[in-house]
Amino acid sequence: MELCSYACLKEMYDKVHEKLEDVEEEVVVYLDIGEDLNVPDDFTQKEMSTGMWWRHLVAGGVAGAVSRTCTAPLDRAKVYLQVHGTRKTCIRTCIKNMIMEGGPWSMWRGNGINVLKIAPESALKFMAYEQVKKFIRNNSNNKELTIHQRFMAGSVAGGFSQTVIYPLEVLKTRLALRKTGEYKSIMDAAKKIFKHEGLKSFYRGYIPNMFGIIPYAGIDLACYETLKNNYLKKHLDETPSPLLLLACGTCSSTCGQVCSYPLALIRTRMQATPNNKHTMVTQFKEIVHSEGLVGLYRGITLNLLKVAPAVSISYIVYEHCRQTLGVNMT
Repeated sequence: MELCSYACLKEMYDKVHEKLEDVEEEVVVYLDIGEDLNVPDDFTQKEMSTGMWWRHLVAGGVAGAVSRTCTAPLDRAKVYLQVHGTRKTCIRTCIKNMIMEGGPWSMWRGNGINVLKIAPESALKFMAYEQVKKFIRNNSNNKELTIHQRFMAGSVAGGFSQTVIYPLEVLKTRLALRKTGEYKSIMDAAKKIFKHEGLKSFYRGYIPNMFGIIPYAGIDLACYETLKNNYLKKHLDETPSPLLLLACGTCSSTCGQVCSYPLALIRTRMQATPNNKHTMVTQFKEIVHSEGLVGLYRGITLNLLKVAPAVSISYIVYEHCRQTLGVNMT
């Protein structure tokens, strides 16, 4: 009797897990909150063989572009607070100063390159992720990757893509913080930075950025798997809806951001300051000495406020693009 019950439960769980994998892949793609440390998209073998994966990437890219554009003012205000914020600087004062300096449209400074780098970063991350997964499978007996293996593959893929597109990250920060008339275009900004500061300036803050990938990817995956598995244990006969998985993804991504935020702040400050001689350690010490531990989380409120609208917009836009491109929800 016990063996029969166990066999029935196992069969039911396997069916739910199989259905969940198809739904889960859909959710991961359109969860774009404008951060670049997220875990790469993971597609099923069926999607890979039918070529459906590129439609997912296109739909996710469009969703990310629209989402980032809509939340760009919050993102720019966050960057401003990270670099120029003090204990007395509130969000309202920050936004007021930026609008007074450059007008309402100045709130979208740096958004152009933030959108442009979605395509190359997604492609590089996806390519590297698939290669690392292939390598892991060839050197292990498991066909399906464990959470630890996914974390390893995601971290390597994220590190590779960030290394290649990192100069665009520096340009995004500089353009977001520029004063009116400082740069005429993206190319003008790149030329002036290279002329006055050299090639090394395009990799300022690279080390804290790489360190940030590890806690972000690890915590993001761990929280998502924990929330998802807890739901499965209590609802064995029910397939989780995309909205529920989206909520799990939002919570896990937020936890990852909170833990990796100090490294992101240090990276942004190193990117923003010309001829910055600070290392990651000295930058950390200076922030703690002058502002206390709270200084390491300067601007995080805006970052968290951005999550809900960013995810909602990504979800809606992705759904429309998915239908247009003929991607079917299983």
